Amino acid sequence: MAKRTPSAKTLDPDGAPDTAESGGGHTLENDLAAARVLRQFRQVFNAVKTHFQQVERQAGLGGAQLWALSVIQARDGVGVNDLARAMDVHQSTASNLVRVLTERGLIAVGRDGPDRRAVQLSMLPAGHEILQRAPGPFNGVLPQALARLDAATLDRLEADLAQLMGVLAVSEQAANIPLGQ
Repeated sequence: MAKRTPSAKTLDPDGAPDTAESGGGHTLENDLAAARVLRQFRQVFNAVKTHFQQVERQAGLGGAQLWALSVIQARDGVGVNDLARAMDVHQSTASNLVRVLTERGLIAVGRDGPDRRAVQLSMLPAGHEILQRAPGPFNGVLPQALARLDAATLDRLEADLAQLMGVLAVSEQAANIPLGQ
């Protein structure tokens, strides 16, 4: 098998000739770059996974549940829709989190406001205890790290990830599912 070089012509997945200069070729240089980026994704995902495993070990609660609990503590009386907005998740995801937290006796659901259809969420003592022993950040290490990046870096990341997502044909609904779930 001949060694491929960055300037060597290769075939694209459809069998058509392609070159490294066109940006779409499968060259050794391109393969090595893809492998480096893959390793970086693995490092990021493993950092996130490690944080959420530590959270679950110390708090006995999943990462998304802990984040929801922290929002409810910070915004006593928050409703499910506002919880969903605060976490940037779908309303049904927030409802599922509320159900689990209620079943575990960590929050209370009341209908004390002027609109009896709307619920207000509040912390119970067991919820406060969990937050006291849980490691932060409650919303996860990735949102905290992204918030520390400058605007130009975030713009580049957003554009580059949009391009990657186009190649992967990812689901729009996946954007509303927390990593810690």
